[in-house]
Amino acid sequence: MDADDLRIVEAVARIGSMNRAAAELNMVQSNVTARIRLLEEELGVQLFVRHSRGVEPSAAGLRLLSYGEQIHSLFQQAITAVKEDGTPKGKLSIGMMETTAGLRLPALVAQYAQEYPRVELAIMTGTTSSLIQQVADNELDGAFVAGPIHHQELSEEPLFFEDLVLVSSLSIRNFDDLAKIENLKAIVFRQGCSYRQRLSSILDGLDIRHVVMEFSSLDAIITCITAGVGITLLPKTLAERLWIDQSVTMHELPADQTRVETVFVRRHDRYPTSALNAFLKMTREISDVAILDRQLHAIG
Repeated sequence: MDADDLRIVEAVARIGSMNRAAAELNMVQSNVTARIRLLEEELGVQLFVRHSRGVEPSAAGLRLLSYGEQIHSLFQQAITAVKEDGTPKGKLSIGMMETTAGLRLPALVAQYAQEYPRVELAIMTGTTSSLIQQVADNELDGAFVAGPIHHQELSEEPLFFEDLVLVSSLSIRNFDDLAKIENLKAIVFRQGCSYRQRLSSILDGLDIRHVVMEFSSLDAIITCITAGVGITLLPKTLAERLWIDQSVTMHELPADQTRVETVFVRRHDRYPTSALNAFLKMTREISDVAILDRQLHAIG
């Protein structure tokens, strides 16, 4: 078995047809079929189940595919490592929660793009849960998520601290007012968002009944809150920036519920490119951890 065998297996599994996979691979179907048959004989297992509509991976085939993805990722990392000359360049994919993007992204990306024009920087937003999975699956070079996460395959580095506030319309003056609202709407990101989980925990702890309204973007949540549709949980700094006109009420939370840390996660075994190292160096310089260290050093 070699890398070409794995490439053929991946194509056949993805497309579900020996004939169409052969066309994509610029091979004749008989060669693809023969390579699959020889591989099955070598391994002593059936990799594909044949049926009238084509083929699909067997249980053994699925297990082989999972290793094939890892091997492909290692090949790509090896190519990247060989081409490294210490100059940040090439592709860099970073994930962020939408709230982190709203607070930290503009200045950081502008400075990075100016200093490292040869880097093709891509920013992906998502929930903490989805971003962690994308990093673990080698789809992202790293991501900013709500921590701590304690993931066996990932390292995590605390960088920012956020103080959360509950944001509501001006008519809701305190938590007693919240409890009186029928069908209180908690406006949140989709499942997997750490802020969503925390807001539900806070409301449940106060025995405040609520229904969830789920949105996929921060802009949609902001629009609903401004219109007085419901409540949400956001970093205080971001909320103050969004509603500078004080058109909403920001409710302070108990000390044990307000603080959340943003950590940067990446795979332990992934080669850190010059582009990623430069991005992290720039991020560390503006991080809350670095600012706190400088303040403590000045006091000392």
